[in-house]
Amino acid sequence: MEWKTKITELLDINYPIIQGGLAYLAYAQLAAAVSEAGGLGQITAMSLDSADALRVEIKKVKTLTDKPFGVNFAIGQHGRPYAHMVEAALEEGVTVMSVTGGNPAPFFAQLQNTNVKKLVLVAAKRQAQKAESLGADAVMVVGQEGGGHLGRDDIGTMVLVPQVVDAVSIPVIASGGIGDGRGWMAAQALGAEGIEMGTRFIATRECVHASQAYINLLLASSETDTTVIKRTLGAPARALAGSWTKRIIDMEAKNADYEAMKDLISGEANRRFIHDGDANNGYGWAGQVAGLINDVPSVAELVERMVNEAETIRKRWN
Repeated sequence: MEWKTKITELLDINYPIIQGGLAYLAYAQLAAAVSEAGGLGQITAMSLDSADALRVEIKKVKTLTDKPFGVNFAIGQHGRPYAHMVEAALEEGVTVMSVTGGNPAPFFAQLQNTNVKKLVLVAAKRQAQKAESLGADAVMVVGQEGGGHLGRDDIGTMVLVPQVVDAVSIPVIASGGIGDGRGWMAAQALGAEGIEMGTRFIATRECVHASQAYINLLLASSETDTTVIKRTLGAPARALAGSWTKRIIDMEAKNADYEAMKDLISGEANRRFIHDGDANNGYGWAGQVAGLINDVPSVAELVERMVNEAETIRKRWN
């Protein structure tokens, strides 16, 4: 079957499936595998220490696939400079860049007069409209089921996606709670031109930076085994529930400020679990789609399965 949508045409990919930014996990091997399977893989730029490190990952992807791939910039990380990272990606010829968190206006300004396709992750209709007004080529809309950072309004994907589809003229990509072909087809039925998946791509063989403890917890978790932290800081984010996230939530209940909580919610604490498997001293992001994850296939196997599921649904619709 043909899977041509506005997103496959915009990004020159076979299937409208985009791999999320996945802090500290989305490096060359995973990104290349997703792109090679027909979707759009992404490197996570701001998890890297330097522009040179980003160049290394970009070059590595190019040795593994000749298909399009993107670089994701999480720019809301407490004012960390990112312009030099964007410049490195431009110099390496990256043609798709996505931005999450923060104000994308300076990011877009740096990409003026380039052929880079600009994607923006949003969690509200007004954010999508703002992104379009600034020049986004597409918006990725994440509902409250998603893993990692979310919107403040607790709106689910099923309601948020059609709202945004009706509010903007650029293509909409659905994110949050999607992990198989059924979710993909549901998103397209809502008017989305593609999907973004984060959590589901963690439980694949090419996500080599994810610890076995992290993978095992994803496999064992149900849709009720996640929790939202950082809500009191104005930056709600969904993670796997555990002793570490309970400590964070207990601190929030006592109205602790960022300074009091920064070590608990730090990238170092995140890496202690997702890289080292230390569940007692760290945490890992995950969406409610964890309840649909039961195996660890290769990326190619996962995408092929999703395409088969989606084709079955399309035939049934016809």
